[in-house]
Formats: sequence, C-alpha cells, structure tokens
Amino acid sequence: MPKTIKKNHKKKSRKQAKKTKRREATETDIQKIVNHYFYTKGLSLGRIKSDAKKKKIIYSRFTRPAKQLLELAGSVHNAKKAIDKVAGWAQSRDLDYAIETVFKKWLELDRLRPKEIVKKPFYQGNPMVWSQTKKKWFVITEEGEWREFVGDENDIKWKVVK
Repeated sequence: MPKTIKKNHKKKSRKQAKKTKRREATETDIQKIVNHYFYTKGLSLGRIKSDAKKKKIIYSRFTRPAKQLLELAGSVHNAKKAIDKVAGWAQSRDLDYAIETVFKKWLELDRLRPKEIVKKPFYQGNPMVWSQTKKKWFVITEEGEWREFVGDENDIKWKVVK
C-alpha cells in the first residue's frame, strides 16, 4: 500500500507542475500591454521582475492605465502599436512618457512622427554654410569670419546637432 501512495503523490506533483507552468506561460492582455510598455523603455522581463521584487517598479500602478488603453484601442495589437508610436515620438525628443501619454496623444496618433535627425557640416570643429548664390562652402571661424572652403569634400565631418 505505501508504494501506491508514493506513485499517486508523484502524479499529483507532475500535474501541479504542469498547471504552474501553464499559469506562468500565459500572460493576460493587461500584462502584455504593461510588459510591452516596459520593453519600449528598454527593460527585459527578468529586469522587470527583479525591479518589482525590489520595489523599484510598482507593477500594479500600470495595470489600470493598461486596462483603459485596452478598452480604448480595442485589441492588444492596436494598444502595442499606439505605445510604439508614442515611444518613438517621445524618445526622439528626449521626453519621458507613460501609458497615460498614449491617452493624451490618442487623437493625433496618426500625425505623431519622430523628430528628424539633422546633420550639420563641420571642418576642424568650425561650422560650415553652403552659399546657394556662390555655389561654395564657407567655414565660419570662431571670430565670426566667413572663409571660403578650399579643402576636399572628404574633410567635411557631418555631426548630429540637437
């Protein structure tokens, strides 16, 4: 008799293990939205869990806005697309954003565009200007003088200026 009890006990533990795996594997729609928000912030799932345990992230604070966004968007896919669009727009402007930002920008989502990256020419650290009338490059010195650029085009360094 004791052997059958042990066998039944093993079967229950396997069943319980399968149930817990299923619970861990399936995310609710709200969890998907909140996790996607954190992914756009650059956090991995492991990092989210560890920060939540250390109380750096209060996960429950994001569940209500995620539920509201799900209702507004109609599906998880549309909610994720909206978060991506707002994230791209905000990050290009060095702004912080939250799930609530998606609500504020909802009516203008189709018009939100990331800020264009502007590259400007420099020669030896001095800015350059293209003169349309003279069809020449000019280098602006530190004193403010415009000097004609006589170097090679390969000497021009293009830098991103914010």
